[in-house]
Amino acid sequence: MSTTTPETKSTDTTSLTQRSDASKFQLPQLLQARDGKMTRELLLSPGEHGLGMTPEPMAADTTTTATCGYCSTGCGLRLHVRDGEAVGLTPETNYPVNLGMACPKGWEALRILESDDRATSPMKRNPDGGFHAVSWDDALKEFTEKFKHTMDQHGAGSVAFLSTGQIPSEEMAFLGALAKFGMGFIHGDGNTRQCMATAVTAYKESFGFDAPPYTYDDYEQSDVMVFVGANPCIAHPIQWERVLRNPNNPEIIVIDPRRTETAMAASQHMQLTPKSDLALLYAITDQVIQRGYVDESYVAASTSGFDQLAEHVSRFSLDTVAASSGVSAEQIISVADSIGRGRAVSLWWTMGVNQSYEGTRVAQAIINLALITGNMGRPGTGANSITGQCNAMGSRLWSNTTNLIGHHDFASPEDRSKVAETLSIPVENIPADKGWAYDRIMEGIRRGEIKALWVIATNPAHSWINQGDARELLDQLDFLVVQDMYHSTETARHADLILPASGWGEKDGTFINSERRYGLLKKVRKAPGEALSDFNIFKAVAHYWGVGEMFAQWSDPEAVFSLMQSLSRDKWCDITGIDGYEQIDRCGGIQWPWSESAAADDVDPPQQRRLFEDGKFPYPDGRARLIVDEITPPPESPCDNYPTWLLTGRGTVSQWHTQTRTSKSPVLRKLYPIQPYIELHPTDAGDLDVVNGDQVRIQSRRGEAVANAMVVPTVSPGQSFMPMHYEATNQLTLSHFDPHSGQPSYKDCAVKITKIDSV
Repeated sequence: MSTTTPETKSTDTTSLTQRSDASKFQLPQLLQARDGKMTRELLLSPGEHGLGMTPEPMAADTTTTATCGYCSTGCGLRLHVRDGEAVGLTPETNYPVNLGMACPKGWEALRILESDDRATSPMKRNPDGGFHAVSWDDALKEFTEKFKHTMDQHGAGSVAFLSTGQIPSEEMAFLGALAKFGMGFIHGDGNTRQCMATAVTAYKESFGFDAPPYTYDDYEQSDVMVFVGANPCIAHPIQWERVLRNPNNPEIIVIDPRRTETAMAASQHMQLTPKSDLALLYAITDQVIQRGYVDESYVAASTSGFDQLAEHVSRFSLDTVAASSGVSAEQIISVADSIGRGRAVSLWWTMGVNQSYEGTRVAQAIINLALITGNMGRPGTGANSITGQCNAMGSRLWSNTTNLIGHHDFASPEDRSKVAETLSIPVENIPADKGWAYDRIMEGIRRGEIKALWVIATNPAHSWINQGDARELLDQLDFLVVQDMYHSTETARHADLILPASGWGEKDGTFINSERRYGLLKKVRKAPGEALSDFNIFKAVAHYWGVGEMFAQWSDPEAVFSLMQSLSRDKWCDITGIDGYEQIDRCGGIQWPWSESAAADDVDPPQQRRLFEDGKFPYPDGRARLIVDEITPPPESPCDNYPTWLLTGRGTVSQWHTQTRTSKSPVLRKLYPIQPYIELHPTDAGDLDVVNGDQVRIQSRRGEAVANAMVVPTVSPGQSFMPMHYEATNQLTLSHFDPHSGQPSYKDCAVKITKIDSV
């Protein structure tokens, strides 16, 4: 969806023209060696730094729309381009996601590209621990020699990669295919394991496919909305703005241990004891059944397992669950009545559910409620996982980590043959096992099984659970390569080799947002120094590894998008009907699925589409599964030595993840506390003789941190809260994981808090 001023209308598709020119610059030209040495000019892609073949520049005062690169909402940003480079941005008023709105992070998306700590050249560690710049030729030789030597000495299982949810789908596809089909890696995972693995597993088991069913229009169609472990007011503010546009004056129910900003706006807040959510949801489900709110015809036609579900939840009596959860029996009944009587009920969850040791079953308890009340496939309904990272959905479909590329199965000979034929890759190159998940890779380092690691656009030295242990493991590696926009990340400080990558606005591709919408990322600036797009780094690695010909057809992102379309054929995520990047641009994004048969009438897809409108699900029998399980106790509850629950989560609208980007913006830094803080209930603060602003020491069994006290009534007595963005937070968290998804449980551990007396 591009817009231009009248005098520059002919350049409306300039970004597509750039892409077309780039596709003529083929791999042999890009990477041919000259006197055994790669020159900078040959390595750089057309226009990447104004070297090589230069594409036709954008005309002055052009505007073009691209998808924001922060959260999974996928807002459209109108980029104002002058002389071929974006000089400013505003929210896109016609984009169907954000409708002219943007959060502070989106407004500052260009500013962060100008940071002084951008990685601008490859860097190699010195013997004394410092770094020095090296050429791309030297860096790629070092990369190839070290990884090949490790695999020769210790086997293919001795190396791994850790990817991300923050690069375009085409780059994810390239990385996964290159590492696993070309380089022979067995193990690789994405940092989406930290945020979305639970939702993926829950959907796969319940529906038969990882298929979030909703569209953002549902925010405006519901008359009852249930948010479980979700605070969209802060974490996804533009999605919350869609809630505020709802003309039905919806009843809003929030299930959360904290009185969050979203809970403050709710009709009902179930302020439960931490990690009692599964029992509470089972009690609500039992009341829905007992009080006659089951849509029996829908259950009979579209689900299986109802009798087992009903028997299981009948064991969760009101009095027992009220006592364990801290929520009254009357409120459990009230919420069951609201869900049962609602015309269009939508249930939403995010990290408060996903980042839990039993999160998969909690998510499925939410799905069960939607299914048994028939709240699926209609406007304003659904069991709806709100995604975290800008392209976590792309990682789920295309990264070759949670499943074989394109949502195929590594274990299926038919799927492996289809992928091999589509990609013109020998079928024997495709492993029959997806390899280890993130937590097992980290454990593999501990055991000496993983010797070399390639980290792309993620920051595990900050973000991985039990941070001190994670850093020790990174230092145990024989060889660590970090590929990132910035040389200053906590993980880059542990690297042996840093590869400088371009960021949002400096490359092309697609993101997929929470509602399954493919949106375009566009190159509107040059990357600094010698930084390359991740796509071109992967292309260079393929050449140096000796598998360049295998990936000859992976010439540019849009060519890879065409391969992705072929791979998606006949899957639930089928996108064979999309007419390339131009149609995605024109339509303001396109939700999957959009197959050739759907597009047979040569029409653009509707902007808002839901899944399961016909009550049919991806399982062979067309029925969704109702799944229940036993309750398991928290692995670490408060005790005499560590008497306080520590909860973690999103801090402010202006912070993002480990702050590698938001900390670069002077504007955003003014909108959140720079120093770590911890929220304490006034009763607990009084017992500690603590007032607002006092420094406190927080100790867990893993480590300790110092933070400023924030005395608030939004946490309950005996509980505390620290935002995940601060480096200190994961020095405290406990390494425990959901057994079904492998996702870390960040949201609960036991700590001791003491006041630090001023000198």
